[in-house]
Amino acid sequence: MTAEIVRSACPHDCPSACALEVERLSPTRIGRIRGARDLAYTAGVVCEKVARYAERVHHPDRLSEPLRRIGAKGEGCFTSISWDDALQETAEAFEKAAARSGPESVWPYHSGGTLGVLQRWGMERLTNVMGYSRENGTICMTPSFSGWNAGVGTLRGVDPCEIAEADLIVVWGGNPVHTQVNLMSHIQRARKERGAKLVVVDVYQTPTVAAADIPIILRPGTDGALACAMMNVILADGLADTDYLARLTDFDDNVRRHLESRTPAWAAELTGLDEQTIVDFARLYGQAERSFLRLGIGFTRSRNGATNMHAVSCLPALTGAWQQPGGGAFFVNLDNFGLDTTLAHGLDALKPETRALDQSRIGGILLGDTDALHHGPPVNAMLMQNANSAAVAPDSAAVRTGLEREDLFLCVHEQFMTETARYADILLPAAMFLEVDDVYMGWGHTSLVMGRRVLEPFADCRSNHEVICGLAKLLGAEHAGFELSAWELVSLMLKDSGLGSAEEAANRGWIDRAHDFAKAHFLEGFGHADGRFHFQPDWSAIGPYHEGLPTMPDHWDAVEAANPEQPFRLVTPPARTYLNSTFSETPTSQKREGQPCVMVHPEDAAELGLVEGGPARLGNARGELVLAWRPAAGQQRGVLVSEGVWPGSAFADGFGVNLLIGGDPVAPSGGAAFHDAAVWIKAETASSALAAE
Repeated sequence: MTAEIVRSACPHDCPSACALEVERLSPTRIGRIRGARDLAYTAGVVCEKVARYAERVHHPDRLSEPLRRIGAKGEGCFTSISWDDALQETAEAFEKAAARSGPESVWPYHSGGTLGVLQRWGMERLTNVMGYSRENGTICMTPSFSGWNAGVGTLRGVDPCEIAEADLIVVWGGNPVHTQVNLMSHIQRARKERGAKLVVVDVYQTPTVAAADIPIILRPGTDGALACAMMNVILADGLADTDYLARLTDFDDNVRRHLESRTPAWAAELTGLDEQTIVDFARLYGQAERSFLRLGIGFTRSRNGATNMHAVSCLPALTGAWQQPGGGAFFVNLDNFGLDTTLAHGLDALKPETRALDQSRIGGILLGDTDALHHGPPVNAMLMQNANSAAVAPDSAAVRTGLEREDLFLCVHEQFMTETARYADILLPAAMFLEVDDVYMGWGHTSLVMGRRVLEPFADCRSNHEVICGLAKLLGAEHAGFELSAWELVSLMLKDSGLGSAEEAANRGWIDRAHDFAKAHFLEGFGHADGRFHFQPDWSAIGPYHEGLPTMPDHWDAVEAANPEQPFRLVTPPARTYLNSTFSETPTSQKREGQPCVMVHPEDAAELGLVEGGPARLGNARGELVLAWRPAAGQQRGVLVSEGVWPGSAFADGFGVNLLIGGDPVAPSGGAAFHDAAVWIKAETASSALAAE
């Protein structure tokens, strides 16, 4: 069969937002997918998950028709109904909830199943027009956003392709070998062509750590201490750029005196690193003219995550590395795109006084936590798109208990029978990205990537946009965005943003939104009103939970600390071939990942009496679960690592590792502390398994 090569864009929750070349075999089938070769960042590279996307789009278990629940919530028992009946019942449930408790009792909820500017956030058009509860989308990035904005003041940085021009590359809190493979191709170019050194800072031996010239493995939640001790050495050795500090930062004698107290010895006690490692790393960084920091989000997924990000982001400001090609830092690009989403997202109908509920606190919200509800009405009706909260959200026992409420109406628009879908009253079959039109923000690079429809929709699936417009019609919601097709909205969005023709952009595949060197490197000033980088942030301007945050870069001791009852710290990073809970249904991902597992330091395993090949029981006050374990010397003692969000079916009691993660908001703006849980672990025995049953 002859394949036609067509352009598309990856929609998934990954910084790369790859431009794609898709083998279209027919109007309903694809073959392989490759990264587009002519987009500088993608550079012909794509991850193994997306390369074999045919497994997913043509999967025999895809939902194919609307369903109505006939069993108990969570059982997954449904019967077929028509689209008309499904949308009508959903609209009537929304109207009933609004009549009883006001429109804020309806909560349209979305997450990162797609990062399409229209197909994800277009839901907010219905929310804004109807006055439903808005969503504060905190679950993934908010702590890191808060920490970056505290110093830099805007969500942008150096073009990540410049990493190829660096002499020293520091990947801090990220695992691009697993989660952003494109970045590694640019890193390898710098190593090959410039002899650049790669330092990787993390809490366990990831494949990226294994690829590093200098691996640095510290205790979870102590990144701020390491950064401060590095600044102590840089100042003591005269490696700071004093002219740059005076011209473009708020650095003063107070900051200097503070950092002079944050010695390598102090940091060694906190991080578990030896002093000489800290000193050597600091001198290597301080002496490198072209030092490039690529900051991930892993080290921000703790209760002190925002302060960790702020402290690390101070490093290139102290040395003045921002001034050099291949120097400075990159975390995320969002503020460089300049998209006018007024029509697509219904921003002209937004009512600022309407409450915005914290996505990460869905468990508490559904269980009636008055603080999480902003002291407003309960949530009695929901539409969920792009989300599998029963597995992905923190404190998953609370989430599932909330989803079991008989007085909660839940409509789920989904591609597979996920844990969350099993709780739905109405379950709608969702189209995949190859079956819809959209545009994607490459938040890990500088381009808007175009995603035109490649395939006809599978079976009776509909796009997110079609569902929202169908509900709007039944609810009497009036807005111009409901009368337009997805492609018409994308076209108007680009036109209103001054970005030209959508057709031309789609033919090219993307729109480059890179800034010039001076702006990208903040040579004309940072994002704050005073134009300076802030060593002394105003946390109160960033979020409501600012009480007690340090006023200068520091280690903030706010984590869920180990204690005699729960003596281990647990982190839960991504698996290589799963993405949150996406791809866990594809055969090659299942084969590659095997089974859920916790990594234990061999000395800890010996003390615990864990039996090689046997299961372990892991728990805290939120719950407990049984999973396999394996020895892993590439982490500090007292640290446990469990990779991936697995389907509940992979566990004996149906709960995955997020059962153990707290749902309390991360300072200062909310978010989930996925890498910040205190737990106990013990060998699982036949008698304890019987007791658990």
